[in-house]
Amino acid sequence: METKICSSESKELKKEIGLFEAIAVVIGVVIGSGIFFKASFVFKNAGSPLMGILAWIAGGVITMASGLTIAEIATAIPKTGGVFVYLKELYGEKWAFLFGWVQTVIYVPGAAAALAIVFATQATYFIPMTDLQQKLLAIGIIFIIMIGNILSTKLGSKIQFISTIGKLIPIFIIIVYGLAKGTANSFTLSTTGAETITGFGAAILGTLWAYDGWVGVGNIAGELKNPKKDLPKSIIVGVLTIIAVYVFINLAIIHVIPVEDVIASSKPASDAAMVLFGTAGASLISAGILISIFGALNGYLMTGVRIPFAMAQDKLLPFANFFGKVDERFSTPFNAFLLEVILACLYVFSGSFEMLSNLVIFVLWIFFTMAVAGVFILRRKHKNMERPYEVPLYPIVPLIGIIGGLYITINTLITDTTNALYGLGITLIGFPVYMYMTREKKFDL
Repeated sequence: METKICSSESKELKKEIGLFEAIAVVIGVVIGSGIFFKASFVFKNAGSPLMGILAWIAGGVITMASGLTIAEIATAIPKTGGVFVYLKELYGEKWAFLFGWVQTVIYVPGAAAALAIVFATQATYFIPMTDLQQKLLAIGIIFIIMIGNILSTKLGSKIQFISTIGKLIPIFIIIVYGLAKGTANSFTLSTTGAETITGFGAAILGTLWAYDGWVGVGNIAGELKNPKKDLPKSIIVGVLTIIAVYVFINLAIIHVIPVEDVIASSKPASDAAMVLFGTAGASLISAGILISIFGALNGYLMTGVRIPFAMAQDKLLPFANFFGKVDERFSTPFNAFLLEVILACLYVFSGSFEMLSNLVIFVLWIFFTMAVAGVFILRRKHKNMERPYEVPLYPIVPLIGIIGGLYITINTLITDTTNALYGLGITLIGFPVYMYMTREKKFDL
């Protein structure tokens, strides 16, 4: 018998999101600013143009394996809350709470603050601003996105769809012109075997950070019109599109400028556009980056607020009745949205949001790997549960996702031990909060 995850699903959020909006959420959250800046890191560690492209493909394969696997769990448990709900159903409430705690307090508002600051910084290309003015613009953008999503989930998903199309236009232009006109590099291996093996692993790690965010569509599963069909389609189509975009834009970049210049550049996509189109190209890419970041910020907030909302509806968040309330006027999680926005604004002014979000990356990948591995528990413990979609090539595909997740966590623990331990510390702070909340639940009963 299936466990009931959210006690008030009947008076909940409207099912207003269609397939195309869901695909736009996947693409829009993942393709942010990283697509314009990650090429330097990847090609530096890969050692050659060919190995760099293969690293992007390998990262995409790991992401796709995870996506195909999570899609089976998501269609079996198509409820608002995403990974939080999956962990609760498959591993128990305590693990779900710890994931939700990290997401609610640090990751979602921290990522939103970071994206908003990058947006404001990029905007200085067109309008000179002081540091204070940039922070005020960052906060203004966060509130604009909040208002759009509070008025209607449909409006928020439309914003996501339009911004996703908008960000893909300049990317498509670079791809077409770069592949047609570029002659900078040949695809030959120029490194020794040992250097290729060690560098290739680091390059894949860099691409996996760029692919982060695809799982967010599961957070709004309860608001999809047809989650059992549209959820796996949105993940599969979205991730396949992202892989194609990443591979082809990196092919275009290294066709336009030598790989040595790509490695040395802090903005390789802009440099490639400058070569192709002159100063107008730099303006084009700057505008594209703004649209891209805006779409990613909208997607992070739109999907991220569903975590504290789901926790509050399960009485696992302080002031649960307040944060778990659905606004009667707009049928959206106004109070949960306001919580994340206030935290994001505080992180904008604190200046420490990047550090805070970096601390929990290690922890989040532990939970993501657990979620992928959850498909084995799903099939063992819930044999009779309806599964409209099943991951292909089981168990090979899930194992690829698990190995990729383990690689990220083990590599981070070895190479960035201090931040990894800090991240674990922040997570462990959630234990006394969980104990308090469960005691309150028992008292209420």
